[in-house]
Amino acid sequence: MSQPVADEHAALGEEPTELKRVMGPKLLLLFIVGDILGTGVYALTGDVAAEVGGAAWAPFIVAFLVALITAFSYLELVTKYPRAAGAALYTHKAFGIHLLTFMVCFTVMCSGITSASTASRAFASNLAVGFGLDETNATLVITVALIFMAVVAAVNLRGVGESVKANIFLTLVELSGLLLVIMIGFYAVFAGRTDFSRTIIFDDPGDKGAFFAVTAATSLAFFAMVGFEDSVNMAEETRDPVKNFPKMMITGIGITGVIYVLVALFAVAIVPVGTLADSDTPLVTVVETAAPGIPAGDILPFISMFAVANSALINMLMASRLLYGMAKQGVLPEVLGRVGVRRQTPWVAILVTTAISFGLIYFVSRDPENDVVAALGGTTALLLLAVFAIVNVCVLVLRKDTIDRRHFVAPTVLPIIGAIACAFFVGPWTGRDVLQYQIAGWLLGIGFVLWILMWITNRLLGQRTAITDLEAINEPEGGVN
Repeated sequence: MSQPVADEHAALGEEPTELKRVMGPKLLLLFIVGDILGTGVYALTGDVAAEVGGAAWAPFIVAFLVALITAFSYLELVTKYPRAAGAALYTHKAFGIHLLTFMVCFTVMCSGITSASTASRAFASNLAVGFGLDETNATLVITVALIFMAVVAAVNLRGVGESVKANIFLTLVELSGLLLVIMIGFYAVFAGRTDFSRTIIFDDPGDKGAFFAVTAATSLAFFAMVGFEDSVNMAEETRDPVKNFPKMMITGIGITGVIYVLVALFAVAIVPVGTLADSDTPLVTVVETAAPGIPAGDILPFISMFAVANSALINMLMASRLLYGMAKQGVLPEVLGRVGVRRQTPWVAILVTTAISFGLIYFVSRDPENDVVAALGGTTALLLLAVFAIVNVCVLVLRKDTIDRRHFVAPTVLPIIGAIACAFFVGPWTGRDVLQYQIAGWLLGIGFVLWILMWITNRLLGQRTAITDLEAINEPEGGVN
């Protein structure tokens, strides 16, 4: 690359990379919207209503605000360091502690895999409803989920271009499903089949008190808002990330926030809370109740299948890019950074994350007594909230690291509020299900053991275990300034 061209790319935040820059602003917006929309609202609306009753819209608003505040921190960091590794890279630059970097990396990867596993369970439930099968059959659920994840891996291996194209199609499908729910909600209003008085009734079945019931529900609802953070791992495949990320991320979060609140309001106004909470396919129940004579109820299970498929695709896409990015920085084994010559995809990272997802799907989904969607969805939110708290702190720590290039700067008060809010929602005082802490604990325990093994192996082989020259991350390959 010639020096003038290299300087132009550096000014745009387009540092040299092995990956293809295929995402412009429109694709990035669809990617963000598609990643946020999906499994959470399609599968967990009933679980949120079970925590707070008719005020199910309130936790979605709180989750939206926390996500928006944290998004400002991500925007500052991704435009300052437009690399694929995301939160793990920011943590390493801020603190330089290999164990902490590894655990953040592993936590984000696990959150992507638990999210995809949640999607696989929701996919199986909607498939069963759509085809009239027994959704309580554990063998059927596991088989469908594993086949589903194998297809996701195949699309991922084809390349980011194919994955993004699939994302566009699936995003439009899942968006159409939510818009269908909203339109049928308006239809139900004019048909006299809604009771909006239920939307202001607060119910506290667990006797936790209003504040803690809302925080418990927000802990679940937050799963519906996660996804925006995945997009930062696409920094090396996005054109002009410094310009495009701020506009598209804020717009994407705003669009999804409005849709979620409308869906929650109509869901509670149309279906009694008890019925909504007992359904594994709550939005299908909403449509069937609001318009029993319209075949939309027969179509929505299949739309829901596409929606959760999109969530799984993007989460597995991001998990593999995360491993690739950290391998390229020397924090994870170099083999995870291998890129296929023909497809230019990180094939080793894709296979590793897919193998882990297979194990998680099998061991968690095989017990029919577990509310798998709520357990894995809540675990995803738990893991990401912990990471978000760290990322908000990283913004403040890295203010001392100035770079000679334009980038987004968040108002200082936002990362402070974000760090406190995210840390609060991680705590047990929120009323979070103990099973979520157990799943997270096992996953992080596995991560810690892997770190110990890698540390010992690297010591024996005399290899580096961390990036020793943090400034090297700032400098693009080839010496571009």
